[in-house]
Amino acid sequence: MIKNPKVIVDLTHLTHNAKQVIGTCHDLGIDVAGVVKGATGAVGVARAFVNGGANQIASSRVEQLEAIKAAGFKEETMLLRVPMLSEIPDVVRWADITLNSELTVIEAQEEEAARQHRIQKIILMADMGDLREGYWDKDEMAEVALKIEKEMPHLQLIGVGTNLGCYGSVAATPEKLNELIDVAHKVEAKIGRKLQYISGGATSSYMRIMDGNLPKEINHLRIGEGILLARDFEVFYGYKNTGLYQDTFVLQAEIIEVKEKPSHPVGELAVDAFGHKPTYVDKGMRKKALLAIGKVDYGDTAELIPLEPGLEVLGASSDHTILDITECPRDLKVGDVVKFTINYATIVYLTNTENVQLEYIWDDELMSND
Repeated sequence: MIKNPKVIVDLTHLTHNAKQVIGTCHDLGIDVAGVVKGATGAVGVARAFVNGGANQIASSRVEQLEAIKAAGFKEETMLLRVPMLSEIPDVVRWADITLNSELTVIEAQEEEAARQHRIQKIILMADMGDLREGYWDKDEMAEVALKIEKEMPHLQLIGVGTNLGCYGSVAATPEKLNELIDVAHKVEAKIGRKLQYISGGATSSYMRIMDGNLPKEINHLRIGEGILLARDFEVFYGYKNTGLYQDTFVLQAEIIEVKEKPSHPVGELAVDAFGHKPTYVDKGMRKKALLAIGKVDYGDTAELIPLEPGLEVLGASSDHTILDITECPRDLKVGDVVKFTINYATIVYLTNTENVQLEYIWDDELMSND
């Protein structure tokens, strides 16, 4: 039995999400890289993506791609983060496809691929205004593409791509994606052939599919959150009734103390364990519970959404979470567990800590027939 705290992953619901999202993309001729970095590359999560039809498995961490390969996956792996020079041998060994924006790194990959007798596939990234990775100078980008094409026999340029909405919050509008298509045409004219992929972004670009206005030449997306949780569609963008499950990941934590205590700290106030000065509302004496999990495990208490009615998350320190359970209908006691739905950022934290384990659940019949 997996001990508390733990994250319960519903593979049936996750596979359903993958099949729906990826299947919709495939119907439009769009390949999908299933992004598993949000779950720290968990092999069970990667398997659900593959069962859902993912063309590649993608992560920003080389060690996660190594674990995917070691688990026997035959699908291509994609490194989402521009490679570090110091990790090039591992990049070439474990990543079949890389996203690139620096010629120095690309040249190092060519040299290493020659040493390993491998062919590595490259997608050149264009910065379309979100101001993270990618070429701002598109003439420079086209020249690098030509250099790969003519001078680097161990690298195969398969496409161009962009990232939108991750840093600069730039929306993946049809107009912005058409700009990327123009960049692709510029590169194709330079190298004298058609590219396999125009990779039009991540989950934020899937909304163009839901709206029916994704430019037709976009034929590749890199999707993680839209499958893992599918909460962004509704919470941030107002898309309801998507047919996607939002309960794929549930946090379970155990109560270690139940006491009646004041609602306002008693004494001279300074700063908390993280150097902050929280504000407190005085509601008198309240029934409170402590959980054996804290900010080092999940990051932000605001990202915890209680499934228990009447339960309020008051705050947390490094290793404790404080709840107000006064209004909770259930008579909670030490040793009881409470559950929370969680957001994407919380999953990243929880799956990165050794203190929290994953427990997979699935319905055999649904997994085979869904």
